[in-house]
Amino acid sequence: MPGKPLETATLGGGCFWCLEATFELLQGVERVVNGYAGGSVDKPTYEAVCSGRTGHAEVVQVTFDPAIIPYRALLEVFFSIHDPTTLNRQGADVGTQYRSIILAHGAEQQALAAETVRELEEKLVFSRPIVTQLEPLRAFFKAEDYHQGYYRRNPYQGYCQAVISPKVAKMRKHWAARLKAPGSPA
Repeated sequence: MPGKPLETATLGGGCFWCLEATFELLQGVERVVNGYAGGSVDKPTYEAVCSGRTGHAEVVQVTFDPAIIPYRALLEVFFSIHDPTTLNRQGADVGTQYRSIILAHGAEQQALAAETVRELEEKLVFSRPIVTQLEPLRAFFKAEDYHQGYYRRNPYQGYCQAVISPKVAKMRKHWAARLKAPGSPA
């Protein structure tokens, strides 16, 4: 009996390089693509998104096997690897393109995301209110090729060392049971 088909999640929580580097470590994640969503311009460029005039957020589109890692588990990871309580920023990255956002692929994802946010707030997981936007995905635009696999290709670059490497280390520690085996394709 064949398993469930692959599903897709679209999430934004700061720089897409950080999200890509962490999500691709997870068992059941088949592919992570950096891109832009949540804005009003077709086919935006990185420069246009960075200007703040397109309304897009830097996001990742995660293709995953829900039999191995359900959408709810992806959301738990998502909320643990960025600060969902800061509006339009993650650390030193400031602007609407760095906002925390979940772009749902259908009513089921929308409901699970809303339920997850509600539960996190009820449990007082964060000391401030969650400001993560939740909306249906209207369009996803793949980022330029040089943004894809950025951390894997540039692990010793300054931003990667200062910002991404600590997130990857935290991910490896906190989510060890969900990580791919060493040497598995990313």
